[in-house]
Amino acid sequence: MPLHDRILGHFQASAQAKLNAAGVLAPAIEQAARHMVHCLAQGGKILACGNGGSAADAQYFVSLMINRFEQERPGLAAVALTTDTSTLTSIANDSAYDQVFARQVKALGQPGDILLAISTSGNSHNVLQAVAAAHARSMPVIVLTGRSGGALGEQMQDDDVFLCVPIESTARIQEVHLLTIHCLCDAVDSVLLGVEE
Repeated sequence: MPLHDRILGHFQASAQAKLNAAGVLAPAIEQAARHMVHCLAQGGKILACGNGGSAADAQYFVSLMINRFEQERPGLAAVALTTDTSTLTSIANDSAYDQVFARQVKALGQPGDILLAISTSGNSHNVLQAVAAAHARSMPVIVLTGRSGGALGEQMQDDDVFLCVPIESTARIQEVHLLTIHCLCDAVDSVLLGVEE
């Protein structure tokens, strides 16, 4: 296959993945955004975690909350649990790598805060431990995952929001996750700024 056609194929597959996921995810994205608005309005914060590309997504989401998305507004309280290398490496060294996010949730999370947990497979051990820690702290969880949702899907509780991209390709899942993050930020801003109810 010519390289040009291969590149076009990626664009087409990405667009189709987003169209296929839109109807499935839109109601849950709205629910997640409303949870976030309620949390922030009550003085809470959003903690975000993930590994690899999902760590980058968690950090990107937090940057959009603290700085801005597409409209000027005051910063919103959010913390990426993926950025403090001294904390991450000390926990991994002294305890276990699967505790790198959970220990931070236990230290920083308060009842009513939200954990945004991102894992394309839904089976990342350290993300699963973070969700368990959030539940123990009476924190609702918003999960961004893919495929069948993996073990994360089995951890969901009544106040949680499950955003599962029903696609097998990791690249396509991550592309839909990025769009989902943009939708969440736009929805939060729209409600907080009075553009939408």
